[in-house]
Amino acid sequence: MQRFIYIISYPLLWFISKLPFKGIYLVATAVSFIVFNLIGYRRKVITSNLTHAFPNKSKQEIKEIKTKFHLHFCDLFLEMIKSLTITDEELKKRFVITNPEELTRLQTLNKSHVVMMGHYASYEWVTALHYYGLSYKGYGIYKRIKNPYFDKLIRKIRSRQNTTMLDTKTVHKQMFKDKQDNVLASYGMIADQAPKGANTKYWRNFLGREVPVFVGSEVIAKRLDYAITYLQIEKVKRGYYQATFIPITDNPKDFEDYKITDKYFELLEKQIIKQPEYYLWSHKRWKHAK
Repeated sequence: MQRFIYIISYPLLWFISKLPFKGIYLVATAVSFIVFNLIGYRRKVITSNLTHAFPNKSKQEIKEIKTKFHLHFCDLFLEMIKSLTITDEELKKRFVITNPEELTRLQTLNKSHVVMMGHYASYEWVTALHYYGLSYKGYGIYKRIKNPYFDKLIRKIRSRQNTTMLDTKTVHKQMFKDKQDNVLASYGMIADQAPKGANTKYWRNFLGREVPVFVGSEVIAKRLDYAITYLQIEKVKRGYYQATFIPITDNPKDFEDYKITDKYFELLEKQIIKQPEYYLWSHKRWKHAK
């Protein structure tokens, strides 16, 4: 059944990917209306997340953020599909690194580095880093999809521009192997998901609530002595993003435990407060209570 669903879906996805961007966003607008207005996809989760994160905002303000988020969410999905056939020139034009010199500086340290990101703006087009001087081996960390055929497709899409996708269950093993083999690499990690209760080592305040947070990026960077930077991605307008490297530390062992994680969440939270519509409000980030 999983293979059958993939076989009948792929031609449609490929056809959509060949549409010009104007067509892509017309489809995104239609999908947004169907998914959120007619089906009501995760309506309660989104509303709950926003009202808890912004208790001082009025119902009208929350409604406006939700409407903008719905459209952005579908933009992201359609942009991922567009990535099947997007040209290198088009991707570089639409995902701009504002300070590529920082990427160059990171590589002069002669050690691998961890690029921390959040579910904010566009994390699908980060592979464009290879157009801005990334000479290290590039890895993207992702969570495996249950349908193996769509999982393979996602890896294919995200593995363009010489990026290797690593499942969250294998990333630590690969990082230690690269260290042992003297392979210099750049590891892109989205670190704002909620860990399972048994894996919780640290709780902190995030948008007004105490939540368990992943500390794996910090822990492994300390063990391997890897530099850490935050990639601040901003949405300029529909289909256009700009990203800025914000150094956190070149020497993670100098930091007390969890201070790097704190800095990461401070930077992410600042972006969310500024333009909340570009955060992924549909996932259950606050599902665990202390």
